[in-house]
Amino acid sequence: FADYTLYLFVIICYHLFRADFTEMMRALGYPRLISMENFRTPNFPLVAEILIWLVKRYEPQTDIPTDVDTEQDRVFFTKAVAQFMATKAHIKLNTKKLYQADGYAVKELLKVTTVLYNAMKTKRMDTNNDVEEEGSKFKFDLGSKISDLKTARQLASEITSKGATVFDLLGKEVDLREMRTAAIARPLEINETEKALRAGIKEVLEQVQKTKDMLNNVASDEANLEAKIEKKKLELERSKKRLQTLQSVRSAGNPVCAAVALLPRCPCAREQHVTAIAGRSVVCGVVA
Repeated sequence: FADYTLYLFVIICYHLFRADFTEMMRALGYPRLISMENFRTPNFPLVAEILIWLVKRYEPQTDIPTDVDTEQDRVFFTKAVAQFMATKAHIKLNTKKLYQADGYAVKELLKVTTVLYNAMKTKRMDTNNDVEEEGSKFKFDLGSKISDLKTARQLASEITSKGATVFDLLGKEVDLREMRTAAIARPLEINETEKALRAGIKEVLEQVQKTKDMLNNVASDEANLEAKIEKKKLELERSKKRLQTLQSVRSAGNPVCAAVALLPRCPCAREQHVTAIAGRSVVCGVVA
């Protein structure tokens, strides 16, 4: 059973190889129709004809001997084709299987036809892409290019302004070059360098101290703000209590008590306001 399964597998693979080979040869434009039965028995003239056609298709200027009448000519022809494919196409062919000119030779021929067929498919795809690109050159959406146009205008204005700045700086380069050359040529004095470094260190220390003072002031300001907030909160509480007292007095309908409730808390001022109310003949809610 295992031998029979292996035999079936070999037969199926063999037919698949031959079917792919015939289809590829038809697609490549081989002028003769190849049948499935042509390779059931050794057929060296057909194999030689296919090899010559494939070689010419790969490189038309190639000179390959076409005489295959004798056994020696066939051997020489097979070796020449195998050498050509190895050097030009980097395809390694089995000369023994090619010489058999049967189903095993189809497998070797399939190596060459696969390369040519893939190259033809790639060329067709590239041609289709070129046609699509040429067609898309005249099809574009102007709305999608508005943002790019705005960006291009902005970049153009920036380039103009930067170019003007560079031009002005280059105009000052003549004077700056002389000053730079003089500064570089002047010998450094240790005392002046030390003095400059000390001045720089002093300035940095002053900045650090100023920053620390500012941080301390921030802490004191924060404390003052918190004290002010607490004071305002107390005043708000007192105002709320006085408002509640006024509302309760008004609900009782006693204008005198309301006036008394609104009197200031200072004893002197309170006495003066009470005297003024008594002078107007207002006594405990009774109007004279």
